[in-house]
Amino acid sequence: MEEEETININLIIADRPYPLKIKVSEEQDIRIAAKEINQKVKDFQKSYSAKDKQDYLAMCALMYGVESITNKKQSASIDLEI
Repeated sequence: MEEEETININLIIADRPYPLKIKVSEEQDIRIAAKEINQKVKDFQKSYSAKDKQDYLAMCALMYGVESITNKKQSASIDLEI
């Protein structure tokens, strides 16, 4: 089985650099996710007063976690209907 090529990229999330080694096929999705996280952090900064960007990142993680659970429940419900 052939292994997929990996590349090194640097992402900035909430003003901190994160060097990553990823599969080439994942790069676009990872960059889109990082962009969405950065936008959500900015949105939270406008709406809430927190002491630290880590607080905004925690709110992003919670929001995306709830969204993931909701999507899994909806998918399971659709599977049962089929």
